[in-house]
Amino acid sequence: MERREFLASLALATLLPSFGSSASNAKPFQRVRPSDAKWPSASEWEKLRSEVGGRLIKLESPLTACKQSSSDAACKVVLKSLENPYYISDEPAYTQASGWVDAWTSTPSVYAVAAESTQDVVAAVNFAREKNLRLVVKGGGHSYLGTSSSPDSLLIWTHRMNKISMHDSFTASGCKVAQPAVTVESGAIWMHTYNEVTTANGRYVQGGGCATVGVAGLIQSGGFGSFSKYYGTAAAALIEAEVVTADGKVRIANACREPELFWAVKGGGGGTFGVVTKVTLRTRELPEFFGGAFGTVRATSDGAFRRLIAQMMSFYKEKLFNRHWGEQIVFRGDNVMDIRMVFAGLDQKQANDTWEPLRKWLLESPSDFKIESPLMVFAIPARSFWDAAFWKRVPQKVVVADDRPGAPAKNIFWIGDAEQPGQFLHGYGSAWLPSSLLDAGNQQRLVDAFFAASRQWGFSLHFNKGLAGASAAEIEAARDTATNPDVLDAFALLITGSNDRAFPGVQGHDPDLVAARRNAASVRKCMDEISKAAPSAGSYVSESDFFEKDWQRSYWGSNYTKLSAVKKKYDPEGLFFVHHGVGSEEWSADGFVRKI
Repeated sequence: MERREFLASLALATLLPSFGSSASNAKPFQRVRPSDAKWPSASEWEKLRSEVGGRLIKLESPLTACKQSSSDAACKVVLKSLENPYYISDEPAYTQASGWVDAWTSTPSVYAVAAESTQDVVAAVNFAREKNLRLVVKGGGHSYLGTSSSPDSLLIWTHRMNKISMHDSFTASGCKVAQPAVTVESGAIWMHTYNEVTTANGRYVQGGGCATVGVAGLIQSGGFGSFSKYYGTAAAALIEAEVVTADGKVRIANACREPELFWAVKGGGGGTFGVVTKVTLRTRELPEFFGGAFGTVRATSDGAFRRLIAQMMSFYKEKLFNRHWGEQIVFRGDNVMDIRMVFAGLDQKQANDTWEPLRKWLLESPSDFKIESPLMVFAIPARSFWDAAFWKRVPQKVVVADDRPGAPAKNIFWIGDAEQPGQFLHGYGSAWLPSSLLDAGNQQRLVDAFFAASRQWGFSLHFNKGLAGASAAEIEAARDTATNPDVLDAFALLITGSNDRAFPGVQGHDPDLVAARRNAASVRKCMDEISKAAPSAGSYVSESDFFEKDWQRSYWGSNYTKLSAVKKKYDPEGLFFVHHGVGSEEWSADGFVRKI
């Protein structure tokens, strides 16, 4: 070796660590826990408390009241309260679900900043970044995947940020187009938003079907409501968002300013790119009527049930596969079909006439099909759809009221969502079903898969959560979001799952883990049968399997690469972490240790 080359190599060697030393033994980056020496001191927490106007809360699970005995009076009050989603919304130390077998358990953060302003959020983000804390964001707390719950963390709780403001004409910052809109702070829920937009002002905003879900979280996951075939997705309705990013900056994101962040917020997943503190959504004209169709049919044999599935899918393709109809058809393992559909833009006669062919077909085979609940079709003034006073006058029990003393009259929720508060999940799965499966040549394959799946576990078809059949304009608007493009040509989102009401650690109310795991296995087998008809179907991030293996493709498809780039731009150090969120593959399962 020449002298010059030798000296150069020697100099390089002195700059590089020796084999087996600090580089190979480098410790991965870790967030601090309360047991760590670097956990913030009491004085540092007090400084944060001062910065947020005293709104720093030391958290304790409400189930602490059950620590001694579940028969204690205080425990009984808490367990009863946990049946009320409004109680849970007001409780920063708990989430709407109690957990998921072998996955997660609702566990409070150490502290919460009960944010009442964007500046409170900025202070919390800066503190978490500077002190190297695990950070969690919670609004409505409806995450099935446990993303709004983490032990040893700091919680940003946006529930108190819930102002709703109507605009006859709104122009996004830096843009030129003006349109009717509503601005909603991130802690608001959809029931209160609908009440303001529709009941009070006669307009429509696309939001969620479960009305106690948080506004900001739904938009960040994509956002499907009962009338998404008619109005598109909530993410596509976003005009502008205020976002606090990991550097503590308050950014206004829209099509003209911060367009990459704006696109990512529209379906790229909540708690991932920053804390969304405020959203502005376009409002739409109401049709004259909204309505529903509900009924239950039991097939008297397996063969008759297969025929019923086939007839229902043929009927759907012919009569319901359009922008007017949404919500669910449920196929149960006991050969029962439940009809739980809603419609927009039809009157009573049009809706009734739509279902007449199915009624007639069922009546022609009385020995094969028993009508357990006659099909009821109703149309109501669209402005009354979320009006608590209207539903309380209806003889049938359609809504449940918040029964706490002094609760606002507008605090209602659909009776069909009553099982969600305090649910303990066993298994879950979803798949967007391509519209090609409705073609004549493919329907038999679809029916075979549905029947085989029903032998394993029941499932439901959520037609409003697939955009095939919607208008071209709504499909194009959704195309400009981060949601998996599979939704654009899906006629429905198939969902299957198992749960019960249980509370881990509460004696007498603990989940039956053996039964839960057995049910979870049946749910997986059900999804295996569905995959035979739709082998590469994507899944909806908000309603999916905690253990989804190929989650990047499943949740976001071809959009994941672009989402990863946005994540690296706005949160290069990974301050924001959620299970199976964009960039989470770089972290341990609990979000505390960054992989080398």
